[in-house]
Amino acid sequence: MSVDQHRVQQGATHGRAEGPDDDGDDALVAIIGMAGRFPGAPDLEQFWRNLAGGVESMRHFTDEELLAAGESAAALRDPGYVRVCPVLDDIDKFDAGFFGFSPKEAAISDPQHRLFLEIAWEAFENAGYDPGRVPGVVGVWAACGLNAYLMHHLVTNPDLMESVGEWLLRHTANDMNFLATRVSYELDLRGPSMNVQTACSSTLVTLHLAVQSLLGRECDLALAGGSTISLPQRGYVYKEGEILSADGHCRPFDARSKGTLFGSGAGAVILKRLADARRDRDNVLALVRGSAINNDGSQKVGYLAPSVEGQARAIAEALAVSGVPPETVSYVETHGTGTAMGDPIEVAALTQGYGGGPEARGTCAIGSVKGNIGHLDAAAGMAGLIKTVLALDRECLPASLHYSRPNPVIDFAK
Repeated sequence: MSVDQHRVQQGATHGRAEGPDDDGDDALVAIIGMAGRFPGAPDLEQFWRNLAGGVESMRHFTDEELLAAGESAAALRDPGYVRVCPVLDDIDKFDAGFFGFSPKEAAISDPQHRLFLEIAWEAFENAGYDPGRVPGVVGVWAACGLNAYLMHHLVTNPDLMESVGEWLLRHTANDMNFLATRVSYELDLRGPSMNVQTACSSTLVTLHLAVQSLLGRECDLALAGGSTISLPQRGYVYKEGEILSADGHCRPFDARSKGTLFGSGAGAVILKRLADARRDRDNVLALVRGSAINNDGSQKVGYLAPSVEGQARAIAEALAVSGVPPETVSYVETHGTGTAMGDPIEVAALTQGYGGGPEARGTCAIGSVKGNIGHLDAAAGMAGLIKTVLALDRECLPASLHYSRPNPVIDFAK
């Protein structure tokens, strides 16, 4: 994904965008609004303060807290139990009346759906629009994670299952396939409405598909994003060879990399063709110049392993579509899971995709938000995108946390 800042005049919500009148405005898409909630950050202002201040938004639990949360005493005695989690606060809160939900309807709805509905409204508000009164066609592309709320809190309650009905409980109120259309219904949006499930790349794929729809004129405004709430929000048992961190810290690209942590969060952006954004005097936060998606196929060591060649092809294609010379790129927000296998493969793919070779020399910063908030599963890509747009807007590059010495498998010199 190639994202670039576009200078705007500060002031009113709809400020006149400055800059040259590109003949290619119709081929570019502007980000004109965004919203998010992440561990330690109920809004984007706090999210930025945490990033700029080098805050690690991990909750460290006492045994008493974990026992009260339902953890077993036997699990806590396990020497591999890690008492840490990137916690999203207030996941039980929802403005049901604002969206016309009855208390019971809200109580049986997946918190990921409730959270994304609020984030969607906040993103439109940030862009300066009432979603139900936007002229033109508005599309929605959304993703969410596994519905742990249904598994842990609803199907285990037989009285609730009987009073509500299994079909309604399992499907309309909780099925991930109803996320995007629920937003379209509640906000009266009548463009394409599509759920996207590609694991941890899901929200970046929502962005890609929304951009393609805008450029194909299927819609005039687009909402892209997703939410993940991992339940229960408590510690975990570390096992050698798995993806989870051994000590409760995520250290992207560091020699001490021991894995990642999974947390909860949500984010969304509002997109519009640049020419239309300029015409309507929108506040342009950044430009999406190009994007690409593909799949590794079977050319890798295992199903869960990434592929250098597959990633490099997607990177090279995105750069080619964007028309951005690789040597002019000064920062890449990476997936950066802090895993022994993933990080070296990602750097190798970036080097190959950007045309790096024995003769190539230059400087390009890389970073990963996972050191701050962990891995947000389906919402992970949107967290990185929003971080990057905030960094462009503030003209400040936040440090990646827990980096002291390079992973010895990564040849940063090349």
